[in-house]
Amino acid sequence: MRGPAWAWLLVPLTLLVGCASPATDRGELLTPPPAGASATASPTVTAAASESPPIPVDLDRELADSDDFRRQREALVSSFSSLIEDERVLAAMRAVPRHSFVPTSQLGAAYADHPLPIGYGQTISQPSLVALMTELLELEPGDRVLEIGTGSGYQAAILGELTAEVYSVEIVPPLAATARLVLDALGYRNVVTDRRDGYLGWPEHAPYDAIIVTAAPDHLPQPLVEQLREVGGRMVIPIGPVGDVQTLWLVTREGGETRMERLLDVLFVPLVRGGE
Repeated sequence: MRGPAWAWLLVPLTLLVGCASPATDRGELLTPPPAGASATASPTVTAAASESPPIPVDLDRELADSDDFRRQREALVSSFSSLIEDERVLAAMRAVPRHSFVPTSQLGAAYADHPLPIGYGQTISQPSLVALMTELLELEPGDRVLEIGTGSGYQAAILGELTAEVYSVEIVPPLAATARLVLDALGYRNVVTDRRDGYLGWPEHAPYDAIIVTAAPDHLPQPLVEQLREVGGRMVIPIGPVGDVQTLWLVTREGGETRMERLLDVLFVPLVRGGE
């Protein structure tokens, strides 16, 4: 793996993330949210695939883009572009309208580099961390990707800009339904979503070239490792105890070997199993 431009920031990022409140969501708090923005979140609960999630009667999202939103998006990406080497990742971050994945009450902060609440105790991820984790996957066109934790759908859309085959799982029914509607409205038909136990992955579509996990188990889930492609499969995942500093790992498979590279300290909500 090459040495990315953000590598020299590992220590500073570790300090910033490690000092965040244990109530932070999914590890996005590389910088604190502004006053009044809630960072409190409940764990992303995963469960077995079941009935289709209910479709919200009113979709509280702004789907239209505008020159003003595009200018804000460009300014956001420019603020961290020096940390990301992969131009395709930066292009994806510029292409995806983050404002469409947040409630309309949050539109004014849609292009700030911090998490935003999306309801049900969850948040949309911090854009710079989305870019970082996406770059770590080293995606190529045609790669098959699995995301554990759809949430707002924003990360899935970024992945959908980079490859034609994306699978994503989420358990909170209204969030899953809203994400599906937004992804469809924006044309991300290459992103397939479902409700199931994220710890167990989605074996029907394995093997995956890459897996990204947005909640922290206390150990490396073997089912996810087994669903990685045997040669060259990679996974970005936070691992560690609940309510304490965890570690973001890059996991790779090469034949019969599984290798783990420690990246930086983070704070993510726990990956909760179905029935817990």
